[in-house]
Amino acid sequence: MTNWIEAQDVAGLLKPGMTVFVAGGTAEPREILDALSKQGESCAGVRFIAVSLPGINHVDFTSLGDSAQSTAFFATPENRESIASGRAEFIPMHYSAIFNYLARELPVDIALAQLPAPGTLSVSQGISVDFLPAVLDTAGLVIGEINKHQPAPADAPDMPLARLDYAVACERPVPTLAPPNIDAAVRDIGRHIAALIKDGDCLQIGIGGIPGAVMEALSEHNDLGFHSGMITDSAMMLARAGNITGRHKAIDSQVMVSGATLGSQELVDWAGSVSNLAIRPVGYTHDIDVLRRIENFVSINAALEVDLFGQVNAEMLGGRQISASGGSIDMMRGAALSCGGRSIVALKSTARDGQVSCISPALSSRTAVTALRTDVDYVVTEYGARRIRHLPLMARAKALIDLAHPEFRDWLRDEWKEMKLA
Repeated sequence: MTNWIEAQDVAGLLKPGMTVFVAGGTAEPREILDALSKQGESCAGVRFIAVSLPGINHVDFTSLGDSAQSTAFFATPENRESIASGRAEFIPMHYSAIFNYLARELPVDIALAQLPAPGTLSVSQGISVDFLPAVLDTAGLVIGEINKHQPAPADAPDMPLARLDYAVACERPVPTLAPPNIDAAVRDIGRHIAALIKDGDCLQIGIGGIPGAVMEALSEHNDLGFHSGMITDSAMMLARAGNITGRHKAIDSQVMVSGATLGSQELVDWAGSVSNLAIRPVGYTHDIDVLRRIENFVSINAALEVDLFGQVNAEMLGGRQISASGGSIDMMRGAALSCGGRSIVALKSTARDGQVSCISPALSSRTAVTALRTDVDYVVTEYGARRIRHLPLMARAKALIDLAHPEFRDWLRDEWKEMKLA
């Protein structure tokens, strides 16, 4: 039976040594977290574990109390300092590995999530489920923050009401994500990528300006499919316009598949009401056996830096963790196994107002590799698109230099020669 309590009562359920899973994205239980932030002593010795997403989840869990502990899989503006200082532990993992770790290896004492209003026998997990299903079978207690503003989509996982041990009522706007900035260079990148997309392809996109620009540039494409870890406003617009139909998908035919909903209030309302959107956990959206069955699967993800070997950095700057690999590698490898599949890594050619080339001779020794050179297929900048998969070393470097800003190309050629590789 579900016991209804106040948000401040959750603190009394915590004990030192506990591991508490906190749902992220739009499922973040903000009423409970606000209450815990005012009861720091209750968080002493408690480890909070979450996949927080930049731009939408703003809690640094180590700030909940002097000895509160945190395990993070994503660096955000709010927790970067804690990660750098060692107060928060950062574990580098692909999304599929995080899901398996939570489901099979990590004992969870309490799971916290914001959920829609329950039905008579069950409660929907809402418009963002990603990692929550990984812990529901094993968590000692499940505490739901029940928000009447949370949509209950037609095709999303639910759980028996009996599994909800405690419930907290709240009335808050569902968290939204500000629209990305799309400048001229990003629009050029979007057009180059759109030229690689064929009618009937099934798309995976991330968040940010480049994925948004790609979707803007696909307005003349037909019968696209959609299978992704997240859905954004740009995907909603293409679906509404009839560009995304999923008609040619071998699995989940005529259905858009997503694990999380990240965007505007309009997107939140749409995701909660549209009939052909399936909300699925990471154990499905990022599963390699699922992805390989999707014909013409095209993975599109952004990067910070690509070196002349083809190695990708999508998560570190100056030796500091600023993001994470997320699900991009799962999707890239799935695209490689898909019949007709392709993966695309996109980035602007320069950073810091043109002072730094994002095509570099070699990744710094202080920079972890996000994607191996053996994983990379297409690389795109505002200067074009090149397929580097299957290219020998010298041809690969030449292709990547062609994608660099013209002012840096001679420097890159000289650096390549200096490395005795040309």
